[in-house]
Amino acid sequence: MGKVAILGVFVADTAYRAARQPRMGETILGKSFVLGPGGKGSNQSVAAAMAGATTHFISRLGKDPFADMALATWKRAGVTPVITQDPDSYTGAAYIFIEDATGNNAIIISPGAAAEISRADVDANRAVIEAADVFITQLEQPIPVAVHALGLARRAGVTTILNPAPAAALPEGMLALCDYVTPNESEAEALTGLPVGSVAEAEAAAVALRGLGAKAAIVTLGDKGALFHDGNRTVHVPPFRAGRVVETTGAGDAFNGGFAAALAEGMDPVAAVRFGSATAGISVTRPGTAPSMPSRAEIEALLAR
Repeated sequence: MGKVAILGVFVADTAYRAARQPRMGETILGKSFVLGPGGKGSNQSVAAAMAGATTHFISRLGKDPFADMALATWKRAGVTPVITQDPDSYTGAAYIFIEDATGNNAIIISPGAAAEISRADVDANRAVIEAADVFITQLEQPIPVAVHALGLARRAGVTTILNPAPAAALPEGMLALCDYVTPNESEAEALTGLPVGSVAEAEAAAVALRGLGAKAAIVTLGDKGALFHDGNRTVHVPPFRAGRVVETTGAGDAFNGGFAAALAEGMDPVAAVRFGSATAGISVTRPGTAPSMPSRAEIEALLAR
């Protein structure tokens, strides 16, 4: 098994399903409510572990029922937590609106204790990062800390992945620390200033991302699949259809976790994109984020089809 280290955030997802979002000052009736584990880094760690990687997750929690949920989630998935718990703060939470007809979502995140993740947290767990085959981080924790961790991993010869989510302006030189950058359409648009609504436009954005320093770019395109570009190869990987789409909330995290696990065990990058896409294709057929992540056997069965 490959080794994956992830720096990121856990939040408790509070998911509300309704026909539409309420307008300001309006109250509407929802169709369902689910409380479950989330946070991009945490979801990615669950996806990577379920996909077969030895996975360590570096983060901060409070000491509260949501922290208990986090620890139980990681234990079930086989993730090794590398966690600081702060009794004076709280474990993060997210509001997720899910449009009932489409499964599309809108999200507000309050990271709580994870907002205080620092360079010291990274340095204290340097050995975990340096021992990994692949290191991945996102933008839910402070960006300077993500930059520091990417630099540490890069200097140790660890393959680095940045999932630039949620969309944010990146400091100069950050993408140069990334072997792979994995934005979705809106994040690619935010980083490059280019429209991304088609496979051809995704290729132009991927070329621009390499121009900004990334060694390779993978633009995830939802129901249009994913576009891989590394300067030598440009490959469009079609989406995997595993069943009726129930919820897309965890799809990007499923892709990133599956992709990281595949890279960590030595798969060719395009094969790893296919593996990540299959992981995401299964996840969208299930409700929730971390609970929707498929097992290695399920991923391999879909790839074999």
